[in-house]
Amino acid sequence: MRMLRLRLLNTVAPAYFFTATAVTFALYFVFFIPTIFQPPSIMIHTIIFLYLMLNALGNYAMTIWFPSETVSESTLPLCPPHCSDRVDAHYLRNDRHFCKLCKKVILKRDHHCFFTGNCIGNNNMRYFIMFCIYTSSTCLYSLVLGVAYLTVEYSISFENPLTFLTLLPISTGYFFIGVISGLQFFLVLMLYVWLGIGLVCAGFCCQQVLLVARGQTWYQLQRGRLVVSHGMWHTNLKDVFGSRWALGLFLPMLTVKDGIKLNGNQDDPGHLYHIALMILATSATVLDTV
Repeated sequence: MRMLRLRLLNTVAPAYFFTATAVTFALYFVFFIPTIFQPPSIMIHTIIFLYLMLNALGNYAMTIWFPSETVSESTLPLCPPHCSDRVDAHYLRNDRHFCKLCKKVILKRDHHCFFTGNCIGNNNMRYFIMFCIYTSSTCLYSLVLGVAYLTVEYSISFENPLTFLTLLPISTGYFFIGVISGLQFFLVLMLYVWLGIGLVCAGFCCQQVLLVARGQTWYQLQRGRLVVSHGMWHTNLKDVFGSRWALGLFLPMLTVKDGIKLNGNQDDPGHLYHIALMILATSATVLDTV
């Protein structure tokens, strides 16, 4: 029963993410743009929004496209999918762990991300962190625009800090007695959705950066395993983010030269055009399945 719930969550979470993304796109271009901004600020804010959103989706696709399973999983004993967590813990060897949801041996497994339906480990940790950063930025940016839209369109004043705290319960009561429209109530709900996702992603980002700097994974931290760091904190960060980490902060691209093997066992860090095509193809495939 527990595995059934986890598999159901593994299906529902990505659908929730893409639904929230589609709704955010629609609200921005249908309501926010025509109401809040005037030329030429429309173009500036549109570029900012698209940049944040495409980076979030690009790193999301990279997290899925480059999984973290080890190439030598046949040399490790695998725990059956139905075994208990206590038994499963005995199969942790050399920073490899068998995930019962992915049914793969994961190299330096940190945790299983239900929003991507994939394990986060050595190969895709950098993309997961950047996904959290840009998703949090997109949600908080959308939150500001939503507040501005409610102020302009419905004359709601947010000068009092308590306004936002009491907005949802008051709007819920007004909606059920027919005082406000369904659109206004839906916009209020989306404000809290953006706030929740933004804070959660920001918290995940801070947690993962601290763990990476310590040379530790969340799985090891939960089980109280002491990890001997491979070097200083900046060395640990470089192992995950790669030598081209600065460029990776602005574009969803490969930054670790020896982290991913393409075309068999040959490194191919420079073919950014093919990587972009893979990101678009992955995004289209996931959207078709939702």
